[in-house]
Amino acid sequence: QVQLVESGGGLVQAGGSTRLSCVASGRTFSIYRVAWFRQAPGKEREFVGDTVWSGDYTSYADSVKGRFTISRDNAKNTVYLQMNSLKLEDTAVYYCAANPVSWRQYDYWGQGTQVTVSS
Repeated sequence: QVQLVESGGGLVQAGGSTRLSCVASGRTFSIYRVAWFRQAPGKEREFVGDTVWSGDYTSYADSVKGRFTISRDNAKNTVYLQMNSLKLEDTAVYYCAANPVSWRQYDYWGQGTQVTVSS
């Protein structure tokens, strides 16, 4: 099993920045891909971006491309989501997930962390 814990959410002003962390524990040697998702009130869960546990691959949704950056520190079993130039529409609960079992369906999920962007 893999456990994922997100942190770093909170209240941020529009145009500002914040960084989320996703710390993995348990069978971390089995992790090969980690993604960030978000879900705003009344909306479906949305893919934000993903990365591989080993290597340089990252991908992003068009809505965040150029503003968000995913990075990782394997020694700390942590994946980060750096969020810049935040917009009101970025307000959501952000989740990290590990190891896809099918298209955008992941085996392990964190509990989520709230990011609220204010004007």
